[in-house]
Amino acid sequence: MENILSWITANQQIIYIVILMIFVGIEVIGRVPSVLHTPLMSGANAIHGVVIIGAIIVMGKAESDNYLALVLGFIAVIVGTLNVVGGFVVTDRMLEMFKKKRPPQTPPKEGL
Repeated sequence: MENILSWITANQQIIYIVILMIFVGIEVIGRVPSVLHTPLMSGANAIHGVVIIGAIIVMGKAESDNYLALVLGFIAVIVGTLNVVGGFVVTDRMLEMFKKKRPPQTPPKEGL
């Protein structure tokens, strides 16, 4: 318990910054209008693509006995891929909302 308290005391400023970032992030995301959701989602997909590439590079450069780097790299690839795929699914659904719906076509009547 004393180790945890000393770690918190040593990293107190970083902890405050992380907590502040959480609140600022919630405020920024909460105020984004739905029209801007699709472009922001595309940007998030690009960022997650960079995360996937970085994780692959970390896994490639890690030594074969460094299991921590290999496991964390593998988890980062899986989670990053899920984020990219989910982002594309959400973006596609958002774009479907803006398409004009066609009226149902009636089949042509046969001659009398």
